[in-house]
Amino acid sequence: MSDIEIAQAANKKRIVDLAKEQYGIDSEYLEPYGHYKAKLSLEYVQSISAKEEGNLVLVTAISPTPAGEGKTTTTVGLGDALNRIGKKAIMCLREPSLGPCFGVKGGAAGGGYAQVVPMEDINLHFTGDFHAIGVAHALLSAMIDNHINHGNELDIDPRRIQWKRVVDMNDRALRNIVVGMGGPANGYLREDGFDIVVASEIMAILCLATSREDLKTRLGNIIIGYKTDKVTPVYASDLKAHGAMAALLNNAINPNLVQTLENNIAIIHGGPFANIAHGCNTVTATKTGLKLADYTITEAGFGADLGAEKFIDIKTRMAGLNPKCVVLVATIRALKYHGGVAKDQLNTENLEALEKGMVNLEKHVSNIRDIYGLPCVICVNHFTFDSGAEIKLLQDKCEAIGVKAIVSKHWADGGAGAEDLAKEVVNVVENSPGKHTYVYEDNAPLMEKIEAIATKVYGAANVTFDSKVKQQLQIWDKDYGSYPVCIAKTQMSFSTDPTAIGAPTGHTVHISEVRLANGAGFVVAIAGNMMTMPGLPKVPAAEKIDVDENGNITGLF
Repeated sequence: MSDIEIAQAANKKRIVDLAKEQYGIDSEYLEPYGHYKAKLSLEYVQSISAKEEGNLVLVTAISPTPAGEGKTTTTVGLGDALNRIGKKAIMCLREPSLGPCFGVKGGAAGGGYAQVVPMEDINLHFTGDFHAIGVAHALLSAMIDNHINHGNELDIDPRRIQWKRVVDMNDRALRNIVVGMGGPANGYLREDGFDIVVASEIMAILCLATSREDLKTRLGNIIIGYKTDKVTPVYASDLKAHGAMAALLNNAINPNLVQTLENNIAIIHGGPFANIAHGCNTVTATKTGLKLADYTITEAGFGADLGAEKFIDIKTRMAGLNPKCVVLVATIRALKYHGGVAKDQLNTENLEALEKGMVNLEKHVSNIRDIYGLPCVICVNHFTFDSGAEIKLLQDKCEAIGVKAIVSKHWADGGAGAEDLAKEVVNVVENSPGKHTYVYEDNAPLMEKIEAIATKVYGAANVTFDSKVKQQLQIWDKDYGSYPVCIAKTQMSFSTDPTAIGAPTGHTVHISEVRLANGAGFVVAIAGNMMTMPGLPKVPAAEKIDVDENGNITGLF
């Protein structure tokens, strides 16, 4: 069966009953959205803040390929497997964006028999969090232009407005637009553009905020642009927009509870881009999981050079989290792709290409152990075309570098197929847990932080900066020098060239632009040509999605 057919055939339990059964959460703290998903009140989250925390495990992956790796599927399968072997485990995932769902990537609820459900709800509108973020973002956009239209008392320079508009869809035609056309009655004529909702700073803010008051403060700290003197920032609080924006996010800040196919609770909350932002679910969700369960399994977007680095350097730094172990997801198909095999040849045994592609996995392992300071377990996400010889070669190579590779069949067998992986994770956490280290120190200058990530994590030989970027970073060092940095680059390679597969070294990382995400509390450095508004492919996934007369959705994957 397809993923959606498996999901629709699941024997789901009412989420209110499941929350009470597994974690003793009374119904008064839950706001159901139908029978199988609910929001957990922030008041309940705060009421358990004094409880002892469980163990945090991060799931990340090798550099993404068209062959697919399966982080979400592994996160779900590992969580189900931990529950099967007697460990109380909860999974914390990101919410999917509609753009990739209708584009090329598909949904983000896992796959096969390692899924969270209701799959179609999670992948489509869910509980309305992304809608609330999009509307809050749009409100600030409207208030900026409205302020200029009514006299511009704040002296905002329309040429230096940093705040774009957003929509949760891949629509390349909206990347660059002109607003205010049609005469003075329609506002001030200026260039503008759209990003996708997951690239909004409000998404990053929601994912890092720890309370409603913190949320409101961060929203007020958003820099929307600069005054005509070119240097004085204008904040969302100057427009008195942050209170209304927080009101629109009043329910969105509450984490969402759903369940796996095996009726284990999962928390799905937030979903920032792993490029322009930090690519992790909310701090609230992760901390809630840590208070409720013995093991909290969470994921970070893209490969370990992007998502895991940002998880360590941004999320754990801000939230005071302490991951104990990292699971690095790899597939034999993806490693053969890194070894130079074309996508349509990946199901054929090729030991030479597999061995060549291992350099990608080895570099990620080195980063996780030697730079992030954490123990690493390799999850070989099994495909039916994997040969015995390929599996043996991969495991032998991993053993040679001192890391264990566990073949996991959770896609086909659910939690039962990931029990060996779960046992190894427990073994590492209970006997040799790690203590994470940062790639750079808080007090390092911003340029040094960028250079540290590029040279240590990406293997770059050199980092160059546009002259205006250098000047801007030196100015920001005074007031924002303590901020972590978030490098936006292609996820397909350690370098800024998406075609440079394997583990390229000696390359140059060029920083062409920097952006200050003051509300989120980090500096974004743009490396290469990064899109914050994707486009649809020639044959978008949307062409296969449909709904029948009875309301049954088909075609999601």
